[in-house]
Amino acid sequence: MKLLLTIGFMLSTYVCAAQYDYEPSEKFPFGQPHPDAPEQIKDFDPLIGSCNCKSTTRKQDGSWNDTEDMIWRWKYIMNGTAVQDETLKADGAHTGSIRQYIADSSRWYVHFFSTKSPTASLPTWEGNKTEDNKIVLYRESKAPNGMDGYYRLTFYDISKSGYKWIGEWVDTTEKIVFPTWKIECTREN
Repeated sequence: MKLLLTIGFMLSTYVCAAQYDYEPSEKFPFGQPHPDAPEQIKDFDPLIGSCNCKSTTRKQDGSWNDTEDMIWRWKYIMNGTAVQDETLKADGAHTGSIRQYIADSSRWYVHFFSTKSPTASLPTWEGNKTEDNKIVLYRESKAPNGMDGYYRLTFYDISKSGYKWIGEWVDTTEKIVFPTWKIECTREN
């Protein structure tokens, strides 16, 4: 009986551990993409890991603030079926997102959270990777004058050494573009 219990425990431990093979681990500290996840899970693969970044935002008068140091970390979560990122900023204001690709709509959905503005309902951006290796996400947003448009987030110049990111208000035709936030990142590991 003891032998059967021991074998049963070992088997259940193995099965449970195998269920989480793609989570962050000692061997893969930022996790791995699950092979059964949609292929698009790898869109963020070049960003997975940790980068040292310089962030700057636009002031009310239209000029730019001084750059701020931040760390931007990315990892696979939910056993390799989603992506999570977090920013750690020098001023103590931290942000993060959970990113899921929904195959039925062929789109990424990005749910954003922040220590500066906690909320009961997370804002959501949606979008895709483009043919020119950018990741572009949108959320409806009115301009201060009431004009309809979007807040557009773009990851670009993505390489093994880092990437750039820009947040911009754009009108519905994307002919009017007003950048409000820029980040440049250099790979740490």
